[in-house]
Formats: sequence, structure tokens, C-alpha cells
Amino acid sequence: MADGGTVLVSGGSGYIGGWCIVTLLQRGYTVRTTIRDLSREAAVRGAIAGAVDPEDRLTFYAANLTSDAGWDAAADGADYMLHVASPLGVPEPRDPYDLIIPARDGAVRALKAAVKGGVKHVVMTSSVAAASPPGGTSDGKTDETVWTNPDEPGVGAYSRSKVIAERAAWDFVAASGGAITLATVNPALVLGPVLSADFSDSVQVIQRLLSGKVPGVPRLGFNIVDARDVADLHIRAMTTPEAAGERFIAAGDFAWMADMATLLRARLGEAAAKVPTGKAPDFLLRLVALFDRDLKSVTPSLGRRREFSSAKAARILDWRPRPIDETILDCARSLIAARVV
Repeated sequence: MADGGTVLVSGGSGYIGGWCIVTLLQRGYTVRTTIRDLSREAAVRGAIAGAVDPEDRLTFYAANLTSDAGWDAAADGADYMLHVASPLGVPEPRDPYDLIIPARDGAVRALKAAVKGGVKHVVMTSSVAAASPPGGTSDGKTDETVWTNPDEPGVGAYSRSKVIAERAAWDFVAASGGAITLATVNPALVLGPVLSADFSDSVQVIQRLLSGKVPGVPRLGFNIVDARDVADLHIRAMTTPEAAGERFIAAGDFAWMADMATLLRARLGEAAAKVPTGKAPDFLLRLVALFDRDLKSVTPSLGRRREFSSAKAARILDWRPRPIDETILDCARSLIAARVV
């Protein structure tokens, strides 16, 4: 297998980070990854090995978004960096700066290490949460030209952290005098197969349905994108010269949770026996959210159909997401196999 070069993936213990590592290894790259604590190396390595044999092409470094320690060593001599690491946003913290500070400072910290280490190009994972129009905007399709206003009333801590961190990254690159180039990938709701029982907050959408943990199907809908396709888009943005200086939304089709529930019941049989069949009234979800901080962050989206366009990624990077039915079912089957539902 040809050597594609060395790539540093920050946040290798995360959902997107894990699939980036898997995909890079499958394509012949040598991979370095950062995790907060090297005591987790065996678990992360084991999860990766379930999808691809890393052989001797995967190395771990201890590095944290809130500290300079470890970043220079991890980045030194790497050809590319995928900066995927970011603080988790579920449940919403009481102090938004618990998310904003590590996301913003961590992005700048990673970019500084990349410049010092001679990295050619960085791809940073952002989110459609950083590319959303004002809350009062009528339903419609959004693209990369839109930036979330972090100061708008009602914008949650997670969205604020994403837009502030992405802005900080672009500002750093602009001030670097051409020392480095950057592209960002802004995924919608990321689903697909999990690599282990330690999975992303986004997968809770399917886990809650399969576990019967929602008192009915809420009027929530999302553009869905497969974690494997998000990893593919990162690598396309990493290797395509025209990607430098660009943002790319990663989003497939839109689906309501009611559509997801119907699909699970129709295709998984007895394994989907707990998936609710009734609808959850908006008022009930808002009531439950008073006691469930995981739900509190999504209640403003009840009944909203806001879609995100990936036309730019298709045009410049020839990227196409797989059908969302495949993504949802692969996600569900992997959760069942991991015995977490």
C-alpha cells in the first residue's frame, strides 16, 4: 500500500476522529492522534482495530485543548492535520464558557503547533451549528456563506463554541502570513456505525429511539450525514488544493424523527420493539426538558425544518453522501451489536 504521508488527527477517541483515523489507515496514511489521557490508548486502538488493522502506522500522543503540553511533539514533521477535537455539547453547560474557551483556545493551540511543526494544510471540524441563520428566519436551505451570530438571544453554548472557535481559526490563519492553509468541514447530525460502546452525543438520537427513552416521537428533524462520509470529506478537503480557504457543509437528506422511527420498526423487527409509535406533543417535550438537560438544547428546534446544502462539497470535492436509510440502519445495528440499547 502506498504511503500517503503522515496525518495528525486530534481527538482520536471521538466519533468523527475515530472514523478519520480508520479511513486514513485504509488509504495508506501514517496516522498520529491526540487523546487527553494515554491510559485510553488501548481502548481507542482496540476500537480502530475493529475496522482496520493499524499495523505500525498509528501513534498516540497526550494533548489537551486547554494546555500547550504535547501539541508540538504531535505535530512536528506531520504533513497534514485534521483538527477534530472539540469539547462535548450535551448536556448544555450552565456556563457557556466551559465549552467556548477550550474550543476556541484549542483550535488556536492546534494551529500554532501545526505552523511550528511544518504542517502543510489543516482541516478543522466545525459544525452546521456555526452556519445557521437567525432563529427567526423562515425554514429554508442554508449554505456555507451563512455564519451563526453567537450573540443572538437563544443561541446555545454549543453553537456559540463552534462559531467562535471557527472564527478564531480563520483569524489565526489570516494573520499567519501564508504559513499555513485551512479548510473547515461543517457536519450536520452525524450518525452511522459506532466503533465501540463509547460513542458520540449525536448517536443518542437513534439510541433513545431504540431504547424507548423518549415518551413518543418528537417533532424534531435533521439533515443526516454518515460518520464515514464525514471522514471522507475531511480527507478530500485535505488533499484537494482548491479546498484551501473554504468551508464545506457535510449534510445528506433531511428526515424527521418520525421517519427514522418508521424505518427502524420496518427494517429491524423485534430489535426495534421499543421504538415509540406515538407522537410526543411539543408541550410534553418542553416539560420533560425542565428535568433533562440533554433535551433542553433541542426544544427550540421543535417543528423546524432547516436544511443545509452540500452542493459546494459536491462541486469542488466531488463528494456524495450515502443514502440516509443506510446510515440510520447501520447506526442502529452497531448500537445493538455493542449492547448499548
